[in-house]
Amino acid sequence: MGRRKRTGWHRVINGVNISALLVVLFVGLPLYWLIISSFKTPSAMGDSPPQYWPRPLSGANYSQAFVQYDFGSYFIHSLVVTLCATALVLIFGTMAGYALGRLPMRGKFTLMVTLLMISVFPEIAVIAPLYTLLKDLGWLDSYQGLIIPYTAFFLPFAIWILRNYMLGIPKEMEETSRIDGAGPIRTVWSIILPMALPGVFTAAIFTFTACWTEFLMALTFNINLKTIPVGIATFGTALEVPFGTIFAASVVAVVPIGILVFIFRKFVISGLTSGAVKG
Repeated sequence: MGRRKRTGWHRVINGVNISALLVVLFVGLPLYWLIISSFKTPSAMGDSPPQYWPRPLSGANYSQAFVQYDFGSYFIHSLVVTLCATALVLIFGTMAGYALGRLPMRGKFTLMVTLLMISVFPEIAVIAPLYTLLKDLGWLDSYQGLIIPYTAFFLPFAIWILRNYMLGIPKEMEETSRIDGAGPIRTVWSIILPMALPGVFTAAIFTFTACWTEFLMALTFNINLKTIPVGIATFGTALEVPFGTIFAASVVAVVPIGILVFIFRKFVISGLTSGAVKG
């Protein structure tokens, strides 16, 4: 019994668990500090030694973010742009992933390499021509001026995720549907898509997060129609930086991503695992 207990304790403190604990601390401590700082009063922000739990709790930073800096409008702008871009990425990504993963096609390898290169292409390299194009179209300071570029930039990565996941779906399911008389669209909608939901949710969360946090294009293309990252960057003045208000706005900005990851965490893990073992 004693040996069994020592073995169990040894497993608890092995290298893997220690590494996992360090990762949790590395991610969790800054997030904890962000949250508690958002509830501090302005006078308590620079206390020494720092307060690890604010007393009293104050909601003044949240009120200032929404009332003085109009953070609510930034939140709505980001939500509209992100949801529309994510929906377009999933629609086109699902069809492209199905074609590249399930259908016979020449030049698949070249196309996949091209998509991979596009997915890592730096945004700053195309900011100037994109700005000129959007200006000629009259799309500056508009929702479509961000939705279309976001869709173009984040679609290749979503195609990779969805294509890798669809490779693992048994071909017998698709053949059975065709024998029953279903066409390609009906087969994708009724058979392939339900089985590919983990990959779809994974692509959706990655795309949502990328659009939600994107800064450079939002700053360049939408001067007045600000999204959350650009809006938070404008808080304060040249002589004053309202750290408490910035922390409060950042907490609100993190909430939608946290909710999505928490609700669909099982799908995300399944989708990432599938993408890691299939090529």
